[in-house]
Order: sequence, then structure tokens, then C-alpha cells
Amino acid sequence: MTADPVLVLGGKSDIGLALAHRFAAAGHPIQLAARDAAALAADKADIELRHGVTVTLHELDILATESFAAFLDSLPALPGTAVCVVGLLGDQAKSEADAEAATLTFRSNFEGPALLTGLIANRFEQRGSGTLVGISSVAGERGRASNYVYGSAKAGYTAFLSGLRNRLAKKGVQVLTVLPGFVATRMTAGMDLPAKLTAQPAEVAGAVFKAVGAGRNVLYVKPVWWAIMTIIRAIPERIFKGMSI
Repeated sequence: MTADPVLVLGGKSDIGLALAHRFAAAGHPIQLAARDAAALAADKADIELRHGVTVTLHELDILATESFAAFLDSLPALPGTAVCVVGLLGDQAKSEADAEAATLTFRSNFEGPALLTGLIANRFEQRGSGTLVGISSVAGERGRASNYVYGSAKAGYTAFLSGLRNRLAKKGVQVLTVLPGFVATRMTAGMDLPAKLTAQPAEVAGAVFKAVGAGRNVLYVKPVWWAIMTIIRAIPERIFKGMSI
């Protein structure tokens, strides 16, 4: 029996490629979607050679929301699982001073991913099956001065995924929200990240694969992040506003 295809939105990212390898290793054909998808030709060949599955490449601009329906229509098959790894960390200081920079962060982390995930959800609902995986962030659990533009966009995406999960709970569609915490990727290169709190892309991919199989709803890749964010959310606002974390 042939495994259902897996669509990876944001297929050029370190986490996206790790996810592609993990699902391909389990026999799933892979649909890699990204801007300038042709640049993934070497990765496509590598995944096919290593895992013996078919990999297709698909052009996707997450800001071109008007193209999403046509993008989904162009896929060789409606995937069984769709994973959205699209995101842009942005620059907090620049976003505070430049509305265009803030808009790009909002649209890249919330508007585009939410609208595309929502369209996929509708198709899964019509079919009566499917798994949606959204990579959000612990940064969305409480606004902090250091990254509240990015964090608020991720908070919106987390809420959107929660709403989808509630709506589709009886429709045969699983919705998994992933909160990775720190991950050692090109996006975080140069940051001084604490080793015990930082996951590797392959670790994220393995945890997501396992959570999908278990029918999970929310996944903290490193469980310690659940404890950390529970504490941070519980700090009274009168104290929190004077902190620098």
C-alpha cells in the first residue's frame, strides 16, 4: 500500500528539509514547496536516492495569497499531510521604525501561512481526512519587548490553528501545533543559544513525525519549554513589564 504524499510548505528551510527526509524515510512521497523551488533540485535528488520515494518541486510565494488556490490545484495529488514551516524572524528594532518591515513579518508568519493552511483544511474537510501541521513558536505565548512583532504574528497563527482544530475535530482532520523553542538553523545562526534548550532540525522532524502518528494536538519539541512558558505566562503583568527576558 502506497503511503500518502506529504506537502512541506517552506521546503528550503532547515526544518523543512529535515521533515522531508523523515517522512520520506517512512515511504511517503514528498511535495516540496518554496520560493525559487528549482534551487531544491539537488535536495530532491538526494531525498529520492536515499529513501526511494518520488519528490516533486512546487513554486510558492507565501505573500502571493491570490495564487494559493491555483498552487493547490497544481499539486500532483492532495497530500495526506501538509506541514507549514514558513516563517521570517525579522528584525524587531527595524520593525518598530519601519511599517513595511513589520508588515513583512506579520504577513510571512501569520497572514500567508494561515490563509494557505485554511485552504488546505477546507480540502481535507471535504475529503474527510488529512493532517495539518503548523510550525508556530513559543514567542507567541507572551509578548516580550525583544521580539513582539514576530511573537504577535506567531500568536495569531497559534490561535488560528487552535480554531481549526476545534472546527475540524469531528471531521477526520488532525491539526497539530508545533512549538519548537530554539532551533539551530540558518535563521538563528550567530545567536548565542543555550544548548539544553536548543533543538536540531532532525530532532524537530523526528518529534513531529512521532506526534503526527500519535494524533497529538500540541507539541513542545523539548518538553522543558512547556514548563518555561507556563512560568512566563503566570508572571503578573505589573512585574513582567519591568523584566527583560
